[in-house]
Amino acid sequence: MSPLAPPDCPRLSAALHPLTRPPQGPEWNRSELEGLVAADATPVPAAVLVGLVPRGPGTQVLLTRRTDGLRQHGGQVSFPGGRIESDDVDAVAAAVRETVEEIGVVAAQITPLGYLDPLLTITGFRVQPVVARLAADYVARPDPNEVAEVFEVPLAFLLDPANLDAQVLDVRGRPRRVLEYRYPGQRIWGATASMLLNLRQRLEAVP
Repeated sequence: MSPLAPPDCPRLSAALHPLTRPPQGPEWNRSELEGLVAADATPVPAAVLVGLVPRGPGTQVLLTRRTDGLRQHGGQVSFPGGRIESDDVDAVAAAVRETVEEIGVVAAQITPLGYLDPLLTITGFRVQPVVARLAADYVARPDPNEVAEVFEVPLAFLLDPANLDAQVLDVRGRPRRVLEYRYPGQRIWGATASMLLNLRQRLEAVP
């Protein structure tokens, strides 16, 4: 069966951790970062929003390109998101708040659906991806201090294994495999590509 799943369909719901039971335990990619992240370090909690937009031609995934001048991840393609702050009730609240702040989407147009597996980044964040449906008529008003561009990529493209490549980079003196999509006009790589791979794998695991 094809892994492609539009927002709110039973197949996607079955692939996600339910909102009532956030995933616990270690990050799914922790072994890949052995020796690059201190084993006794406490990762900083963060959350991102994997926004799925229903369109006539097919479901789209919302992504942003960060402003070049940012201290971390400048110019990179990412999901809206950031640290989970002390006044955020949970990862969902943080992901929605950051999305509203970064790209100006109205919170009422965001419908959280469930969680992917948490991901550890080489910069020391434990990122909890929150998958959500975005209303098709949303209007993006990006904060220019953080976001240079908001764009959409077909979910079908991101779920096709043929479109995902990998590079081996030298990171702190050791080889590291880094995932990458080469979408026209954009380079989707690193943690963002890894989260999209996790989405594909979880969909493929649904009978």
